[in-house]
Amino acid sequence: MIYSESEILQYIDENDVKFVKLAFCDLEGRLKNISVLSSEMSAVFAHGMRLTAKKIKGFSPADGRDLYLFPDAQTMRVLPWRPQHGRVIRMFCYVKYPDGTNFEGDGRYFLKQAMKNASAKGLYFRFGTSGEFTLFRTDNNGLPTKTPHDFAGYCDIAPDDKGENFRRDVCLTLEQMGIQPVSSRHQSGHGQHEIDFNASSALKSADTFLCFKSAVKSVADNHGVHASFMPKPLRNDCGNGLHISMNILHDDYSLGESSADVTPDIKTAAAGIMKYIKDFAVFTNSTANSYSRLGEFSAPRYITWSSRDADQMIKINEENEGEVPLTLRAPDCACNPYFVFGLMIYASMEGFEQKLSIPPEYSKNRSDYDILPKNLAESAEIAKNSEFLKKYLPESVLKEYVAEREQEWKEYSAEYDKDIFTEKKYFYSL
Repeated sequence: MIYSESEILQYIDENDVKFVKLAFCDLEGRLKNISVLSSEMSAVFAHGMRLTAKKIKGFSPADGRDLYLFPDAQTMRVLPWRPQHGRVIRMFCYVKYPDGTNFEGDGRYFLKQAMKNASAKGLYFRFGTSGEFTLFRTDNNGLPTKTPHDFAGYCDIAPDDKGENFRRDVCLTLEQMGIQPVSSRHQSGHGQHEIDFNASSALKSADTFLCFKSAVKSVADNHGVHASFMPKPLRNDCGNGLHISMNILHDDYSLGESSADVTPDIKTAAAGIMKYIKDFAVFTNSTANSYSRLGEFSAPRYITWSSRDADQMIKINEENEGEVPLTLRAPDCACNPYFVFGLMIYASMEGFEQKLSIPPEYSKNRSDYDILPKNLAESAEIAKNSEFLKKYLPESVLKEYVAEREQEWKEYSAEYDKDIFTEKKYFYSL
């Protein structure tokens, strides 16, 4: 349901809403919020809510100035895991300067501008997500352990799959928020699960992905387990990926409606993504731990595509009508979805503008494929010198983001015990 600001205020009055969480992301994609009393929302809609930018990671481009959160009324969701008496609702926000101009480090605004630029050319991008996470047992004090919640495998059932009721509760929680998951399953790794979502507009899909992550964390807390979206939480087991499906609409019809349409257009978009994926890999795979996942088990390492082999970096659907035509399998759930979706849009548009041809389909008989960056340092170095990123990202944002990644790699490289570093840095927080 789409709400206006006046309808939000009416909903607050009629539904015993006491608190409103104003949500936003830092540059790295970590969800943040400020809670306000519902009685203040009229003023917040009019003037925003002040935010101390220097305390938010990646917001130094604001140069010490305060920023303001302006809620997007259309994103209002009730939080089902909070009390039903004195309800709590959440809205995603745009981040702005005091004069009302948009903050250049706001991922939602970046994605909105990418969508606007695409629509000006008659292109309308839709994204869906399949997010993986791992459940771990907690000790007698409720603290997370590194022991998986179960030892089941792909699509196993209870009692081997001990997360069946957990996934059910996550899906029901999301449904109460007005979000409809498509399917869920136990994945290949021990304690590993996946929940899938249909394609929707880029902005809505990014918001939905963040709602999904927060719902998983909250339901896990209620179940007495620890949910981790860490890309590679266990050294000798499957990592957690984020598979992003993409479709393109043009002049009210889908480029994927018929095989005659889908093949050249989707493949041209895929050619753009393949050309620039190394440039924006620092966004799709944003942690030192991300690169431990790539190339292991079924996670991609090579910049390849296939219409049949689902383990390649890009899967292009040419057979099953009704399925989303393109899926990118390299990213992980630690990413900032607003920047990743926006950069996928821009890379696809470069494919159209340059009339790129997609490379030959993956074949086991070839060994000359280009490869994704081997670690965060290489990824950051490529991004620093990328003309593609400089074309679409504000200079201050790119500089700040790359500097943060370089510092992270420096800390990781200096640590003698990499397992201890990754556990402290990612296991508890991602």
